[in-house]
Amino acid sequence: MQQNLQKKRGLVKKVFDNVYNKYDLMNDFMSLGVHRQWKRELIRQMNPYPETSLIDVACGTGDIAKLFADNTSNKSKILCVDFNKKMLDGGKKRLSNYKNIKWKVSRAEKIDAPNETFDYYTISFGLRNTKNLNSSISEAYRVLKKGGRFFCLEFSKIQNQNLDFIYKQYSKLIPLIGKLVVGKSAPYEYLVQSIDEFVNQEELLDLIKSKNFYNASYKNLSGGIVSIHTGWKI
Repeated sequence: MQQNLQKKRGLVKKVFDNVYNKYDLMNDFMSLGVHRQWKRELIRQMNPYPETSLIDVACGTGDIAKLFADNTSNKSKILCVDFNKKMLDGGKKRLSNYKNIKWKVSRAEKIDAPNETFDYYTISFGLRNTKNLNSSISEAYRVLKKGGRFFCLEFSKIQNQNLDFIYKQYSKLIPLIGKLVVGKSAPYEYLVQSIDEFVNQEELLDLIKSKNFYNASYKNLSGGIVSIHTGWKI
């Protein structure tokens, strides 16, 4: 499944080149500051064990990797992947004390990693920024071990009409806030549009199932502002 907005030449790279050093602040704007709680819930659902491995795709500055490492007492192997080198460099610096975290520039659609390598695959607020959903989810399946588990945390479609109205009104303000805080509104205009155009929960679930993930399901958080999709490779 192609994503037309993301296929515009250089658009997504330009967006994140512009905001890489304000990435966490950007997530605070987009989520009303709740993204940290959502990420903790992702790790809670994952319930990772020590001596396991994680690939975190579209890793940003490494929030998920840090939570995973902390929850496995640093007795795990983690590969953080992002197509934006500036973002990776920021994550490396931020988590330089975590010797079990490795970093690699790579795209979700074609990951530079061997087949059947990882126990867990996560992509947090990154799937909607890929050019092709089919390729991205197929790659997740490829790099997971048999018995491995896929997790996607992503902005989704709000189920409550009143909450949806409030959030949409707030979304209109996000580019203005971005302009005031980081001096640029265009990246935030893209991010609001990318959320609006992204597939809904059921459509994403069907796509995950079509890529051979077993027992796939999703859970809405905050009324569907975001959802966590998951599935097993068997």
